[in-house]
Amino acid sequence: MPEIKPELLRGDITKLDVDAVVNAANSGLMGGGGVDGAIHRAAGPALLAECMEIARAAGNRAEACPAGEAVVTGAGNLPCKKVIHTVGPVWRGGAYGEAGLLASCYRKSLLLAQREGLASIAFPNISTGVYGYPKNKAAETAVLSVMKTLAETPGITRVIFVCFDEENLSIYRKLLAAV
Repeated sequence: MPEIKPELLRGDITKLDVDAVVNAANSGLMGGGGVDGAIHRAAGPALLAECMEIARAAGNRAEACPAGEAVVTGAGNLPCKKVIHTVGPVWRGGAYGEAGLLASCYRKSLLLAQREGLASIAFPNISTGVYGYPKNKAAETAVLSVMKTLAETPGITRVIFVCFDEENLSIYRKLLAAV
């Protein structure tokens, strides 16, 4: 099997026609700002209804999906098939397990996509917005985690890192050139 080289794109993750888009969600799964808000707005009310069901089943609306974990829903009005919601860590200086939690977001999202039979997946820049994770450190963790996990997920044939801004795009471009 040929080795997969992740792709890089600057744009709107809600417009991508892939099997799964990853949502940089909050632990309550109720939508918010940034990527999370954009995905919820574009997907419509069906996505929120599914997220509410997951929260009810978890028995704790505030922690329906803890940091480092991932859950899957339908995609509502999005062009993708599924949305994988993952909760990145809030940056607190790097001494509180942030790198491990962020790596887990990418790993568990890929494993979940594999389990669901989803071959193509698009990732945003998890935790680099309001959660304050330094962009360089987050990108390094993202690329390393994805490259390691691809060896365990042979059903994944396409991975796209979707950057909203030029700064992240430049960081990822340099990292992926070395892959």
